[in-house]
Amino acid sequence: MPTLEPEQLSIREMREDEASVVLELLKDGFKDTENRLILYVLTRPLALLLMAVGSSGLRFFLNSFVVALVVPVLLTVVALKLLLWRSPDLRQLYAYYNTGQRGLWVAVYDEDDICGCVALEPRDGEPHTAELKRLAVSRWYRRSGVGRRLLRFLEAQARAQGCKCLVAQVSVVTKAAIGLFESSGYSVSSGRRWLGYTVQQVFSKEL
Repeated sequence: MPTLEPEQLSIREMREDEASVVLELLKDGFKDTENRLILYVLTRPLALLLMAVGSSGLRFFLNSFVVALVVPVLLTVVALKLLLWRSPDLRQLYAYYNTGQRGLWVAVYDEDDICGCVALEPRDGEPHTAELKRLAVSRWYRRSGVGRRLLRFLEAQARAQGCKCLVAQVSVVTKAAIGLFESSGYSVSSGRRWLGYTVQQVFSKEL
């Protein structure tokens, strides 16, 4: 964890030529979250039971016990990976967040080192409510206050746009992010479940 000089950290809108750098930063964070979430899902009792049933069924058609055991696991992992990457904004990062009231900002240290990012998007059908998205900090700068600076900055942007409520969807395996939101006055308002287990929590805060 580096020691940062606060005056050397600035936050500004992402430029078009920085989209590839930001996407790589997001992908790096996705890998950590994705792997931990897949492990979390695969080790839930019901998931283990379903995979066991699938393996038993496959043994009637396959001669290999190992293949029958591995195939359900691989299919589950592939399905989860496809589900996690179904995000339209990642295909055209700059174009997506350069439309309407959407926005994506980067944290820059020492004038040229992009060390984090965060995005804002209005919630469809929910007046005066926006969603915080794509909050990420590069590995070297984690636990140095960059994430908290980005969060405070985005709250100010949301207020300036007339938003009265800010929400964020957070994976249950990202303990650092959960701690950041809880310590910043957010509370869990709902969640997303899979096989009866919560895999994502929705945090919200009145601005």
